[in-house]
Amino acid sequence: QVHLVESGGGSVQPGESLRLSCAASGNTFSIVVMGWYRQIPGKERELVAQSRFGGSTYYSDSVRGRFTISKAADKTAVFLQMNNVKSEDTAIYFCHAQGIKGVRELKSNYWGQGTKDTVSS
Repeated sequence: QVHLVESGGGSVQPGESLRLSCAASGNTFSIVVMGWYRQIPGKERELVAQSRFGGSTYYSDSVRGRFTISKAADKTAVFLQMNNVKSEDTAIYFCHAQGIKGVRELKSNYWGQGTKDTVSS
């Protein structure tokens, strides 16, 4: 089991920056992917950025060039640097980690509780 706790959300004005942090604990050795999703009330949760250990990094079209994902090499944290934020970035942001287990590499998905970010003038 992996436990994720986000921090760093808040209210900012358009054009400003926010940095989200997510601390991971538990069986972090099993983690292969860490990332961030966001959800606007009434809409589906969408992938914002994701980074695979030893692999690729993904950004959604809406944030590419403005957001940067980074992570700790020991799999205990993931961060999202959000620059030049826009009103449409207002959402609840969720930290996500995927772990694998056993020779069959069974996947398990873990979620943080979410942190609310509001971008408003």
